[in-house]
Amino acid sequence: MIAELQCVVLDCPDPTRLAEFYGALLGGTVNRPDPRWAVDESWATVHTANGAVYAFQRVADYRSPRWPDPAAPQQFHLDFAVRDLDRAQDDVLALGADLLDEGPTGRGWRVFADPAGHPFCLVRH
Repeated sequence: MIAELQCVVLDCPDPTRLAEFYGALLGGTVNRPDPRWAVDESWATVHTANGAVYAFQRVADYRSPRWPDPAAPQQFHLDFAVRDLDRAQDDVLALGADLLDEGPTGRGWRVFADPAGHPFCLVRH
């Protein structure tokens, strides 16, 4: 092994807002003290119960992805497993997500955008 994943970092206009969104979605702790980095108005984190860490950094003139527009590609996306897709959809919409693609009835996944425009999927498991 050459490296170990430390965290996933997403660019955004408002790091604290995005950290709060993902903290509520994943049940994580926002801006938990960690000697690996400092949090401030330009950097926020979420530590999750399974050990994954997500970080959010402020980018001047941030331009959000536009799924599925290739002129402003999604760059990457996250998939989150859920037991009840309808309930999870209601929950993420209440947190500030936008529904991008509900797909046909019975499909086991839906595409959303977080408050900064990053696409993510909720996948029935």
